[in-house]
Amino acid sequence: MSDTALHGNNWRELLGIQTGDLRQVIVACGKAVDENAVYMDALMSELREMVSVSGEPMQRLGAYMLEGLIARLSFTGHALYKSLKCKEPVATSSELLSYMHLLYEICPFFKFGYMSANGAIAEAVKGEDIIHIIDFQIAQGSQWMTMIQALASRPGRRPYLRITGIDDSNSAHARGGGLDMVGQRLHRMAQSCGLPFEFNAVPAASHEVVFEDLCLRSGEAIVVNFAYQLHHTPDESVGIENHRDRILRMVKSLSPKVVTLVEQEANTNTAPFFLRYMETLDYYTAMFEAIDVACPRDDKKRISTEQHCVARDIVNLIACEGAERIERHEPFGKWRARLVMAGFRPYPLSPVVNRTIKTLLDSYHSHYRLEERDGILYLGWKNRKLVVSSAWC
Repeated sequence: MSDTALHGNNWRELLGIQTGDLRQVIVACGKAVDENAVYMDALMSELREMVSVSGEPMQRLGAYMLEGLIARLSFTGHALYKSLKCKEPVATSSELLSYMHLLYEICPFFKFGYMSANGAIAEAVKGEDIIHIIDFQIAQGSQWMTMIQALASRPGRRPYLRITGIDDSNSAHARGGGLDMVGQRLHRMAQSCGLPFEFNAVPAASHEVVFEDLCLRSGEAIVVNFAYQLHHTPDESVGIENHRDRILRMVKSLSPKVVTLVEQEANTNTAPFFLRYMETLDYYTAMFEAIDVACPRDDKKRISTEQHCVARDIVNLIACEGAERIERHEPFGKWRARLVMAGFRPYPLSPVVNRTIKTLLDSYHSHYRLEERDGILYLGWKNRKLVVSSAWC
């Protein structure tokens, strides 16, 4: 396309973009960046005029996708990702925690993951006297509050619970402190319930964890939890070492009672840039729509929540490559292949878990969809599957 053809708005006609069609402009911008097209700047200027962090879902998503494209072109994606994760002090820890809590409350994604995983764990450790949960990204430890209560209310003798909490320095900043804070919080809950409890902190990224970190003891029933975490672990597409499969093989060697896996249902790990860009657009369109029905558009806390808890992932997916790209989702079929290759077999989630989550979703918008297939649970928005939960042994 010649420069002459780009005068005025001729580029829009030549690309077949209808006036005011924001999605088409977002798609065209991604294609232009992928191809380093001469009309790239004109398109991105057009997109800048159409987006808004306080607008409709597509306007808000478009604003962050544009931010990702700009960062990709200027090679600043990794720095931006870190700042949005609040590794740098752009927001106080208490502010970030409040943003994360708002997202937790207005969308059922985290509750779905935690409830389905905990249901499988409770089933697997029935009758066990010593239980050791290894959580590969413990964050605030919120998932284990209800588990502690459930174990404490078990008829007869209460079990002894150990939790090994693994997490990296980014989460430490979000918490405002290290893993000792999580341990203290869980200790207080266990003490209030009369449950014997012990906490083992492993301050490391998942791919840095080795067998010795886990402090295993004979006679304990081992449970391993991967909640929204394994897609951060690099595989063979990133470097020589395939940590994703190494971690799964190590976990299998522990002979766990159950392994729980909760992941976003997306295909962004090895996809080339433009396919990854389109997958990001499709996935987060659904997520922004889901947030939109739960929170007013002019709510400043909602804007900050999207910026610090959602936009960071979008920017990383679009702007970063190689080891700097942390967000590397795989669809469930690929996770299943990895788990089977490591020696695992499915541990179907019980109908009780399904019914419990259906009850949870009754308090959310009717566009949420729960689907069970061969003991695997999928949570979606309209026709888009967003989260998948499974268990293995």
